[in-house]
Amino acid sequence: MTGLESSEAMLSEGRIDEAIAALKDFIASSEVPSDRAYYLLGNAYRKKGDWQGAINNYLEAMEINPDSPAKNAYSIANEILDFYNKDMYNQ
Repeated sequence: MTGLESSEAMLSEGRIDEAIAALKDFIASSEVPSDRAYYLLGNAYRKKGDWQGAINNYLEAMEINPDSPAKNAYSIANEILDFYNKDMYNQ
């Protein structure tokens, strides 16, 4: 199992903090930038409720590969945040 596969398994098992640490290590030690690693890191931050961390990593992934699945995740994250922000004004 590669570093990314084990990180993805951690995410699916709910071990978010471990996955974040593993993904950060993978990114730091990787000679070639990986859009998938940034995409998975974005997903991990999203699961923690850290929307800014998620968006930042989705943007990194899209910079490496404009066709990354992060493009869709980024769009969805923005839609969710737009919905939340509109509701904040109606309280």
